[in-house]
Amino acid sequence: MCAEDTILRRIEYLRNRMTDVAMEKGFTSPESVRISQELDKLLNLYQSMKHTNNREKVK
Repeated sequence: MCAEDTILRRIEYLRNRMTDVAMEKGFTSPESVRISQELDKLLNLYQSMKHTNNREKVK
């Protein structure tokens, strides 16, 4: 499994977890915010990886 696949699986897990936590504890609960921040970091990392890979393919 490549790094991108691992990140995508973690992103999907965190999306589902964030939804569950937000529905149970509220969207602004500390746990919801923490999950959201981790998700943001992974989404940014994934986007950066895709951008880098696309640039390498163009060369």
